[in-house]
Amino acid sequence: MKELFSPNAQPRRRTFALMAAGQAALLLVLWLWMPLRMFPSLGEVLRAFVDMVTTQGLIQELWVSMTTALQALAVATVLALLISYLTALPFFRPLAYAASKMRYLTLTGLTFFMALMVSSGHEVKLSVLIFATTVYLVTGMTSVILTTTQQEMDHARTLGLGEWRSFWEVVVLGKLDDMLEVVRQNFAIIWTMITLVETLYQSEGGIGLLLYKQNRYLHLDGVMAIQLVILAAGAAQDYLFSLLRRVFFPYSSLTTAR
Repeated sequence: MKELFSPNAQPRRRTFALMAAGQAALLLVLWLWMPLRMFPSLGEVLRAFVDMVTTQGLIQELWVSMTTALQALAVATVLALLISYLTALPFFRPLAYAASKMRYLTLTGLTFFMALMVSSGHEVKLSVLIFATTVYLVTGMTSVILTTTQQEMDHARTLGLGEWRSFWEVVVLGKLDDMLEVVRQNFAIIWTMITLVETLYQSEGGIGLLLYKQNRYLHLDGVMAIQLVILAAGAAQDYLFSLLRRVFFPYSSLTTAR
């Protein structure tokens, strides 16, 4: 018990799991027996969840949104990596700088121009999500590249590697685990944008459109149920990215404080 309240302590995995489960159970009990007036009760949320699964296709709508999100993430990751790695050449550094500053742009006005450039609603949705994700990924990825120390580059050069080979070994291969972490952290941006794009272009449906309809008619129990589904899906994807990082880059945890 003492280790749970000691700074920088590392409790055993079983102890930590039991603690997390106990806190979650406490929250559920409080929600069940002491509901806030502004929120629907746990029973109402569960009934709304079952109703949307059986009659409104909640699982199918989640799958539609998830496939769109994964498509956008794949394209945005490739674009962001390309822009970030090009910062090795001084000529392209203003491009990365401009891309990172574009994260301050609001997408409400940009959707019109994107609609003019592509031909279908699906492409518009992808364009909006790709743009929003790319500018944040570029910001994080360029920050990772800037953490490269002079000592790391000099070490590669002393091994007889040229500038391009040093960049490949130290920055590209050596920072892949950090790049995956940047992708994991910014995947949530897509889920926050999904309601906007699926509301603007409703032909394909999606969980964002279902959430919009529940919110429009003040079905707060349905809104809460969908939000919890999105939270669960996001947490599962977050865990998957962390697992992939541990599997493919086990060395990434060696510098973590213990």
